[in-house]
Amino acid sequence: MNLEVKGPKVYLELPFELPDSSIFTMKNLITQTTVSLLAVTVLLIVVALIATRSLSKRPGGLQVITEKLVNMLYGLVEGTMGKHNMKFAPYIGTIFLSSICGTLIGMTQLFRSTTADLSVTAAWALVTTGMVWYNNIKNFGFGTWLKGFTEPIVVMTPMNIVSEIANPISMAFRHFGNVAGGSVLTALIYGALTAASSALFSWLPGIIGEIPFLTAGIPAALSIYFDLFSGFVQALVFSLLTMIYVGGACPPPEELPKKKKKGVK
Repeated sequence: MNLEVKGPKVYLELPFELPDSSIFTMKNLITQTTVSLLAVTVLLIVVALIATRSLSKRPGGLQVITEKLVNMLYGLVEGTMGKHNMKFAPYIGTIFLSSICGTLIGMTQLFRSTTADLSVTAAWALVTTGMVWYNNIKNFGFGTWLKGFTEPIVVMTPMNIVSEIANPISMAFRHFGNVAGGSVLTALIYGALTAASSALFSWLPGIIGEIPFLTAGIPAALSIYFDLFSGFVQALVFSLLTMIYVGGACPPPEELPKKKKKGVK
């Protein structure tokens, strides 16, 4: 069995001349992942425009479904992050839809799953981490945020720093690993069944002996699990972790430290 698993194809590479006259080759400038991300973005924009173009007080079927899904999203955000954090609902919804659609688009065989590329999930994780740090500093102050690394005791500072750095890494690798691992495992199983089918049925005459009988239905069954089920679960897990981390940095107003007014001792 000769099986080769490759990363995303590179469609375009352009050299750029830097100010110091050196040449920097921009590798992977336009890849399968880039095209897939663009396709997912366009798809979500078109669906959003279609779903909201004819809103009325007497909604039709599409509007009812849209409102139901939006209410489910806001209910999930409120239950996880609190009512005071409803402003993050659009971001959570965008992450979830981008994740699930980015995974499912790989089933078309025309595009590559965006979540099978570590750069995509890592970018999402870094954005979430940036939001957590920004809101921690905004709500508690820079000094209090730094002091938090020394709790509960100073000796735990290195471990707390490692834990803070590990959060986005684990988020990115968990999502990427499940999707990419599923693709690799599917390819390995399909290749093994193809080789076994060739060995068992090679005695059949003509082109009939070249048909991979053992692979009938296998790719579809594996795709249902790895693309549909696992893709949905990973999108939900990533969104829930985002809500937990960002929600922890944005507690209710009554739990925030009171700021001293200027001129008042």
